[in-house]
Amino acid sequence: MSNNNEGAGHRANTNASERIGMIWAEAANHVIGKDGSMPWTLPEDMAYFRSTTTGHPVIMGRKTWESFPEKFRPLPDRTNIVITRDASRHQELTNSGAIPVATALEALKAARAGAGAQEIWVIGGGEIYGLFAEAAQLALRTLINAEPEGDTKAPILDGSWSKVLSEPDTGWSTAKNGTQYRIEAWEKKA
Repeated sequence: MSNNNEGAGHRANTNASERIGMIWAEAANHVIGKDGSMPWTLPEDMAYFRSTTTGHPVIMGRKTWESFPEKFRPLPDRTNIVITRDASRHQELTNSGAIPVATALEALKAARAGAGAQEIWVIGGGEIYGLFAEAAQLALRTLINAEPEGDTKAPILDGSWSKVLSEPDTGWSTAKNGTQYRIEAWEKKA
């Protein structure tokens, strides 16, 4: 799932004009972060993330925004929407190329006004995934075959979700750096 067309495959079963998706990488122990960053290096996942979200609005929390190196902020070719309760940060975020908002509803309004709004991507962190878990219809998860220590956990995909794609179907892909992973697509049951 590394080329630009493959990120579109998860849309095959929908006629909706808008789809809210969540995308993340998760270790086998459900860890998605430690001390404001990911506790692994997986360039293949970063390429998948980029090809999937480019051209679409992305919604994130302030800590996720700050976890990106400054040279990558804002994420290029995407409307970057940052949820923060700290109103004093709004001007700084605006000056950095983000759209600051205070609530999930404001984030969706800003995303719907952005280019490529037929898909809106929630990209973290843990608290932000929780805000959008009910509204999301799609979850793209890169599952990493490791159990690192961490302080942020992935959203739980409960019985209201069903796995519709796994690449590979069984076992793991092996990254150039030796990390084992697989990419899964989950859809909310109708």
